[in-house]
Amino acid sequence: MISTVDRFVPPDERPELQRRTLRTLMIAQVMVGASLSGAFAGAALLAKELSGRDSLAALAAAGAATGSALSAVPLARLMARRGRRHGLRTGYLIGLTGATSAVVAAVSGFYPLLVVGLLLIGTSQAASLATRFAAADLVDETGRARAISTLVWTGTVGSVLGPSIALGFAGDLGEWLGLPRLAGPYVVTSVLLASAAVFVELRLRPDPLVAVGGVDESDADPGRVGRPRRSTPLAETVARIWGDPGARLAVVGMVVGHMVMVGIMVMTPLHMKDGNQALRIIGLVISLHIIGMYAFSPLSGWLTGRLGSRPVLALAGGVLLAGATVAGRTDPTDRAGMFVGLFLIGLGWSFSLISASALVTQRFDVKHRVEVQGVADLAMTGFGALAGISSGTIVELADYRLLTQVGSALAVGLVVMAVVNWMRIQRRGEPVRVPVATEY
Repeated sequence: MISTVDRFVPPDERPELQRRTLRTLMIAQVMVGASLSGAFAGAALLAKELSGRDSLAALAAAGAATGSALSAVPLARLMARRGRRHGLRTGYLIGLTGATSAVVAAVSGFYPLLVVGLLLIGTSQAASLATRFAAADLVDETGRARAISTLVWTGTVGSVLGPSIALGFAGDLGEWLGLPRLAGPYVVTSVLLASAAVFVELRLRPDPLVAVGGVDESDADPGRVGRPRRSTPLAETVARIWGDPGARLAVVGMVVGHMVMVGIMVMTPLHMKDGNQALRIIGLVISLHIIGMYAFSPLSGWLTGRLGSRPVLALAGGVLLAGATVAGRTDPTDRAGMFVGLFLIGLGWSFSLISASALVTQRFDVKHRVEVQGVADLAMTGFGALAGISSGTIVELADYRLLTQVGSALAVGLVVMAVVNWMRIQRRGEPVRVPVATEY
């Protein structure tokens, strides 16, 4: 029986703790994933109802992505000082505050409060992204990709169920409570985030980051008197990533995968609508896209474990290129091409996220790892938000095909960078990873 006190755990005790930690994170991720996908599903609809303008609806919908990008590094710094549990709990509770604000905005009709609420909900999204790294804290490099992919795969459940709950049951619940129908999704989001925060606080013990020595036991104690470890300046962390070719490749892989996925996925419904496609078909295309993103995560983890991160990042670029090419060459009236293209883009995103996450984790020792992971997520979500915003401009000024061609160019760049990095490692015989002995 493992003690639930935050403490350093010897390597021979970690497999049992890892199994319990992974189960805890998976259950929490289902709750958080459902809460976030439900909140996002209702964001544009509620914003349009409150503001009456499509542009303001899009601005509000982008608020969560912006909040996620802005909070990635602060949450990582909190985890580096106090442990994973403190960071995840804080992210969920801030998101709970945002969901409550969204309910008040729906009741009062005050649009700016909804924007603030969605920004705060974005903090929960940043915490949700960080759980994939928490899932890998207790395992060595041979098991990291598998642990990360298992946690990402769990997102399938919440991502599929969330929108259905938000636009169905949650709306009925809101009306039953005497609230506007579109307040319902945020009532459910509040309950799920509160439940996740309590569950993680009770079950994520001992803290996985404390267990591997990434945080001093005294720093993880909330009653400790004195100053915690100093956070590394952002510029220093960025320089550390930029100075390591493997880490640089990993971050570029995350950024490219996210930019191609977000940029094309955002504009695909409008492209298909121009072809008079039924809303049901458009919804099925996006659903298949989400299945590609999450359901095949175990395959991504298995490939990364067998082949290594660099070959899988090259494969990710190739799959993203194929998906963007198929989508771009498909007439808006052709549903089959859109099904294939969007599925491949989702699958390429999965390959890039899991292989890159495993690579950036193994490139640094445990004392520096968490803040590096935070900067990587900042880059990924920040550039993803930029892709989402700029995709509309590209389509408006040119067309959907040009948008997919931009995505194809980014994918080709990832393939070239991954292959060059992989060949250099093979040719020079340089170490691919930090030796396991230095990681604990």
